Amino acid sequence: MDPLSKSQPRRVLLDQAKKFLLDQIDTESLERAINDDPPRLTLNAIQRISMSRSRERILENLDEMYREAFERAKQSEDASQMATLDFAYRREQLYFEILLDVRDAIEKR
Repeated sequence: MDPLSKSQPRRVLLDQAKKFLLDQIDTESLERAINDDPPRLTLNAIQRISMSRSRERILENLDEMYREAFERAKQSEDASQMATLDFAYRREQLYFEILLDVRDAIEKR
């Protein structure tokens, strides 16, 4: 057993699973699928397509959407809705930041 497999058994297992799955792929069918079929969210597609929206643009869109909803709630003097929107905005912002961190990590690979 090699020393790497003792220190990182999950990595070794994932590498073996990836190799097994990639060995099962019929390359001719794969090339046909890439050229003929509509786009699909596959590992190959993810690796070929760069992410088009910047972190700032995504968070600005989120901010704009919630700001508009918050202003409507403010105009109607709905304190409950304003509190709900404030919490939802902060929660969604955290979710997006986590997803963007994951996206950035995948792009660096």
